[in-house]
Amino acid sequence: MSIKFRTGTLALAVGLALGTAPVFAAENDTAAKERAIEKIAVVGTRSTPRSIAESPVPIDIIGGNELGKNASSDMLDMLVGAIPSFNVRAQPISDAASLIRPVNLRGLSSDSTLVLVNGKRRHRASVIAFQGGGVNDGAQGPDISVIPSVALKQVEVLRDGAAAQYGSDAIAGVMNFVLKNDSEGGSFSVRQGEYMEGDGASTIVDGNIGMPFTQDGFVNLSFQYKNADATSRSVQRPDAQGLIDAENVFVGDPAQIWGNPEIKDDITLFGNVGLDLGDDKEFYLFGNYSERDVTGGFYYRNPHNRGNVYSLDGGDTLLVGDLDGLGQGSECAEVPANVPNVLNTTKYLSMVNDPNCISMNQIFPGGYTPAFGGNITDTSLTIGTKGDIKSGVLADWSFDLSGSVGRNESSFNLKNSLNPSMGLDSPTEFKTGKYIQLEKTFNFDLVRSIDLGLAEDLNFAAGVEWREESFQIVAGEEASWKAGPLADQGFNIGSHGFKGFGPESQGTNSRRNIAAYIDVEAYLSEDFLIGGALRYEDFTSFGSTANYKLTAQYTVSDEVSFRASHSTGFRAPTVGQANVVNTQTSIVNGDLIQTFLAPPTNALSAFYGGKELDPEESVSYAFGGVYKSGDFFMTVDYYNIEVTDRIAQSSQISVEPEDYAALEAKGVSNPNLISKVTYFANDFDTTTQGVDVVANYSMDLFEGSTALSLAYNWNETSVDRFDPETTDLGKVRRLEKGMPSHRGTFTVAQTWDDVSMFIRANYFGEYYATHADDTSAWGSETAGSAFTLDAEISYFYSDTLTLSAGANNLLDQEAEKLKETGGYVHGELGAVYFESGPFDYNGGYYYVKATYNF
Repeated sequence: MSIKFRTGTLALAVGLALGTAPVFAAENDTAAKERAIEKIAVVGTRSTPRSIAESPVPIDIIGGNELGKNASSDMLDMLVGAIPSFNVRAQPISDAASLIRPVNLRGLSSDSTLVLVNGKRRHRASVIAFQGGGVNDGAQGPDISVIPSVALKQVEVLRDGAAAQYGSDAIAGVMNFVLKNDSEGGSFSVRQGEYMEGDGASTIVDGNIGMPFTQDGFVNLSFQYKNADATSRSVQRPDAQGLIDAENVFVGDPAQIWGNPEIKDDITLFGNVGLDLGDDKEFYLFGNYSERDVTGGFYYRNPHNRGNVYSLDGGDTLLVGDLDGLGQGSECAEVPANVPNVLNTTKYLSMVNDPNCISMNQIFPGGYTPAFGGNITDTSLTIGTKGDIKSGVLADWSFDLSGSVGRNESSFNLKNSLNPSMGLDSPTEFKTGKYIQLEKTFNFDLVRSIDLGLAEDLNFAAGVEWREESFQIVAGEEASWKAGPLADQGFNIGSHGFKGFGPESQGTNSRRNIAAYIDVEAYLSEDFLIGGALRYEDFTSFGSTANYKLTAQYTVSDEVSFRASHSTGFRAPTVGQANVVNTQTSIVNGDLIQTFLAPPTNALSAFYGGKELDPEESVSYAFGGVYKSGDFFMTVDYYNIEVTDRIAQSSQISVEPEDYAALEAKGVSNPNLISKVTYFANDFDTTTQGVDVVANYSMDLFEGSTALSLAYNWNETSVDRFDPETTDLGKVRRLEKGMPSHRGTFTVAQTWDDVSMFIRANYFGEYYATHADDTSAWGSETAGSAFTLDAEISYFYSDTLTLSAGANNLLDQEAEKLKETGGYVHGELGAVYFESGPFDYNGGYYYVKATYNF
């Protein structure tokens, strides 16, 4: 559907850009200010792509230029500013989740949203969010941040269950990233910015070029290169300051840092190729290569009391290793540790002079804060052909045949740590292993129009899909996982903070599935559209599933229409969730504990209730309306999503001393060194409901063009059932209240011949705040609502050069501060703010940008 707009009314009139503001190049030719703009979406229908006003399900379209109007360095924050029901959580100290940030659509986990690129399924990240802020605990979704905005023509967001159309994961909706397909022209831009606190400086260079591919095709290439410094929103921990005051000169200030990780050499290359083969057929190819290095912080290890490293009794005495093999304390004198500085005590100095006695203080006398990092490599390639069949049994059908492969590899490393069980022979840097996610997909789709004497031809689509998914664990270097000679004296095994993957953990697990679907749409009258889809999938792991979807839209007048949908859906447990192994450090009531994540069928997990995973199942209902009159456009949609057998990481289950013998009999090694165990389980059922409201209006004002945009989301989740053995009440509260129930944006955009500007107000309602995944009264509370402002101004210096300056969180609105009880309660962890909030706890960020178009 093509509609003419003036330059000033282009802004969001039909695009539902949800709070972003457009930039328009200066045009001296008045006639050039009118242009034909087509805002249509591929997702949500297998018929001819529809305008969003004609879609029976809610769809948002965010243009590529609109995505670029944000200070963020990755796609995730750009989308947060565009879609009110889309959320991203910061994870400053969260193991591998610090490397790939999990996202949420409509209050569901990140792997409940299916991600497509050019309409084809995008592979998952290899990283699993082990500490995902409640709703994302254990989620394994795609890594959207590798997709640069410069490569995009638009992003289509289907806010409706669509598993019957697209398969697993589409419970919350579908996001389709449409790559640019220009055969000429391009752009080059440089952006520099930093936080108002004076840290986190980032530089982003990106570019795009379109070239002809013979006379009948195109090659469109994009790149992005960025670096971002780490941030720190920390205070000195009281225990670390006490050591400094006691003349321990080896303690850092601050000892522990809460902030964004450092990102180095983040390079992404995207390519999109199309070629007209003649006879109404075309060839297409697209893919990417992306790589980045990320380094983040961990928790500080106190040199007096860190369990199984410096002490076994909470800091009363130092953990001293007896090298002659007789056992801890047999010949080595006891060293009291409940003193201001153990390094200055006579007993400690005497112990150090004994060649048969050692402590970890000799390696890290001021304690240590491990630095966790990784190299993330992401590659994908899709090749296909599509067109019309002119003869044979399938004459008059259109086809699309494609194959895709996607691979994501995460190589982990740990610095400034040690393997305590190795004693003084321990290295301080470790390569701890890899996760590798590999997916292969083949699709064959058919569609045709059938004349049944209705108002329009019935659209009939059918297709088959074959997929293979594998998850591989590669062992780390030996020092990262081995049990050294001091293991039987209580010293921790493996690299401390993130234990390397051992030979018993490595290996590849895979799963295949095949699917078939049919999809129909028809106008029963000129005003009444109905549709239906049915899909059957069979998995080699848990069996088969069948799902359906029904949609309808009734047009009352040229201004008003109503729409509704009902569907069932499913999300298959990922191969990673069923087989991942990890050791993580978390906090309970202020104490650091070591938690072992094991596959649900592992002997340790099974002992505490673990079992084979089943798929999640969902039932969705939605209804809403569309109103458009002149330059005013508004949609209101209600949704209700019931999900049963939701998969998530269980709460931490204590490994009790009375169970050690039984666990060892089942083959569990050193159970005495495991404080807690957790595993993936079908833990709970939920009902999520909400309302999306989007309104846009354009006018001529102040001798220029003005666009107003309002977007609002109310979302509420209730836990209907949970297993108290694996899901505690704190986790239930995070699921229900961990994200704001109310969120909205209001944008005013103004455009003149040489200048454009926008200001956007963001509202975040109350939410349940936790810190370091701690849901105890010590580490959580209800956080208040907040407003932030974003703004940008652009000057069109010439037809080719645009200069921009702007800020996110212009007024430097503070995030929710941690509770104060004689100083910040989390001061002993070095933090100031709750890191689980809905907006960036780092504060305001400003930037400048130069763009050259050719």
